[in-house]
Amino acid sequence: MKTTRYFDEQVLRKRPYLRAEWIEATLTHPAHRIDQPDGRIRLWRRVELEDGKAYMLRVVTLADGETVHNAFFDRDAKEAEG
Repeated sequence: MKTTRYFDEQVLRKRPYLRAEWIEATLTHPAHRIDQPDGRIRLWRRVELEDGKAYMLRVVTLADGETVHNAFFDRDAKEAEG
């Protein structure tokens, strides 16, 4: 998985619970996608945790659609959107 320096140094430090397999699954099989005007791409996928809770994971990539720049659980995402 290709990542930006920001992702490696900032995102993973703030969100150590993120798993590579969740991000990779979102990249390969997103439930929803939005192309931003700046060229970045927002992808969402539902992630189910071990405790039975489920959240929408948002992954933001660079314009190439492969290089991960950001990832987080999107509390505002609606299940119908993703």
